[in-house]
Amino acid sequence: MASGGASPALSIRSETPDLPNSTPHGLSKLSNVLSNTTNVHNSSPPKIKICVFLGASPGNSPAHMEAARSLARVFASNNISLVYGGGTVGLMGEIARTLVSLSGPDSVHGIIPAPLVKYERGPDSDIALDGAIPEYKVYGKTTVVKDMHTRKQMMAQEVLAGASGSGFVALSGGYGTLEELMEVVTWNQLGIHNRGVVVYNVEGYWDGLLQWVKGSVEAGFVGKGNQEIIAEAKTAEEVVRALKEYRVAAGRFKLEWGNE
Repeated sequence: MASGGASPALSIRSETPDLPNSTPHGLSKLSNVLSNTTNVHNSSPPKIKICVFLGASPGNSPAHMEAARSLARVFASNNISLVYGGGTVGLMGEIARTLVSLSGPDSVHGIIPAPLVKYERGPDSDIALDGAIPEYKVYGKTTVVKDMHTRKQMMAQEVLAGASGSGFVALSGGYGTLEELMEVVTWNQLGIHNRGVVVYNVEGYWDGLLQWVKGSVEAGFVGKGNQEIIAEAKTAEEVVRALKEYRVAAGRFKLEWGNE
């Protein structure tokens, strides 16, 4: 899939941003408003911000790409901003391009580690890192960070700085998508954040995971009160509604973070 060229108007951050009150594991003070971590500063009231985890591949069924476009259309109609992994191919590129085409580049913020810039522009890309990042007018804002931990921390901070209805969504994807999803699920259970977590279940893609959760409850490894941390949605409209109506699970741990 073709990818956008470099945008000289944007600067690359190839080092870890100075994250306020953070620790090496990236969990402390996640509720702080995002500060000094992007190349764009905005003083307007917070919007709903939804972080979408999804694949850098299109999948074999066209339903997955259509789901990415559908989610972007619903975001646009509800004035929702997208936070995602910064790729330009597969489902990643599709949701970003679609939303930018409908709501403009300020509606999208991609956060990508420097080593993945080349890969997530397509495995056959011959684009080197030297200043080349996705084109702003096509893919929105891009922040390049040094590692995966910084990427995930910044994604979480963006969501926590958003208005009510902000949260995390997993569309179809591979190992990375599953890992990102389960980390924010774990953070929710531990009381690190209280934002909604939704799987957009296209053609039963997440059926196995949802069945695993039920099995883990039955086996005694996930508390019954935490079974509902992950909400399921089968349409883009249901995704947005599930986040707006999300209620924290009864079994969520009441722990204090960032005051050690």
